[in-house]
Amino acid sequence: MWRIAAPMILSNVSVPLLGMVDTGVTGHLENPAYLGAVAIGATVFTFIYMGMNFLRMGTTGIAAQSFGANDNDGLRVSLGQALIISLAIALLLIVFQSPLGRVALSLLGGDSVTQLYAAQYFDIRIWSAPGTLANYALVGWFIGQQNARIPLLIFLVINITNIALDLLFVIILGMTIDGVALASVIAEYAGLVVGTAFAIRILRRHAGHWPVARLTNLSAYKAFFSVNVNLFIRTMALMFTLAFVTAQSARLGGYVLAANAVLLNFQNLTAFGLDGIAHAAEAMVGKAIGEKRRDALQQTVKLTLRWSVVFALGFTLVYVIAGPMIIALLTDIVEIKEVALRYLPWMIALPLVSVWCFLYDGIYVGATRAREMRNIMVLSVLFVFLPAWYVLQPLGNDGLWLAFLLFMASRGIGMHIGYKKYVLRLACDIHIQ
Repeated sequence: MWRIAAPMILSNVSVPLLGMVDTGVTGHLENPAYLGAVAIGATVFTFIYMGMNFLRMGTTGIAAQSFGANDNDGLRVSLGQALIISLAIALLLIVFQSPLGRVALSLLGGDSVTQLYAAQYFDIRIWSAPGTLANYALVGWFIGQQNARIPLLIFLVINITNIALDLLFVIILGMTIDGVALASVIAEYAGLVVGTAFAIRILRRHAGHWPVARLTNLSAYKAFFSVNVNLFIRTMALMFTLAFVTAQSARLGGYVLAANAVLLNFQNLTAFGLDGIAHAAEAMVGKAIGEKRRDALQQTVKLTLRWSVVFALGFTLVYVIAGPMIIALLTDIVEIKEVALRYLPWMIALPLVSVWCFLYDGIYVGATRAREMRNIMVLSVLFVFLPAWYVLQPLGNDGLWLAFLLFMASRGIGMHIGYKKYVLRLACDIHIQ
């Protein structure tokens, strides 16, 4: 487990650290509208790109089951199909970037100055789409083979490059929003070069051939789409919730928007850290199902659950002790710091509430139980988050964060209830052909 989880924890944690650098370099500029614009622009791309995270999740489950069954041709098909779909989606995003950008930014709101800067960010960042989505497919494929070292290297290349260019473009060259966006674009393609090189090396070591018919015939994509369409809907429901939090933050005022942008870095840090163990669960559960070993499946769940809880407790402790210092590092605007400190307790509570849904996501992905993931997520949004926000609106930003906390709790409870019914009882009868 740790051979997979440790590199993924390191690589995942580097992602929100990058977000913190983006927040930090703009949070120290003279105009607070820059920070709000990055929050809105980054939310748009989080919604778009994480909405495409099925390319990673679905590829992991399918590749893991092919890996467990020693199906080298199946490994090639899982990678080829994921890359073809990822590049097709990226092309559509670029072609329709103008209407997409207008609609997305108008939905998130913000004052006219913030909207102007956010549009500048969007127009540059959209060109990272081919690199970002291809990286999703590659990372999922590597994890499915229980290889987490290469994804770690890919993420480190992307994030170190991005951080270095952030500092170069904004701090040294005096750029603003354009510098932050351009750094992200260049970094994604640097990671793609690394991932492609390692994929070629691995395929050379695993004898097999490319079944061309399974890559060119749409009917051969049935297994891929049966998993990934449901994962797409599930992820879009999650990203709707996160975008909704940002949109409601904007309506509560510029300082609340900026403060919540700072606080979301805490939640992102927690999510990406706990996802490292969930990634291990994906690969190990998928391999156990490919081998049709129920005992290995149960051992994986117990082991990953125990360590997930330990890490959640660790995040909570860190936020209790160092939360104010982290906020101070992210912004030196007094008003934003004061608002962020007021709502910090919600970030302290979230790791212990959200740990369950993060782990079960990994278990369900490895078992390719995407339909059940979709149902639980959609029900949590429609029947927990939105009603809770509606009732709790008089509490303002406290009500918004409480609704989000209840949403995360309902996901974990729903997936726990469904585990024996959807995963344990049926898992060893499932195999992607």
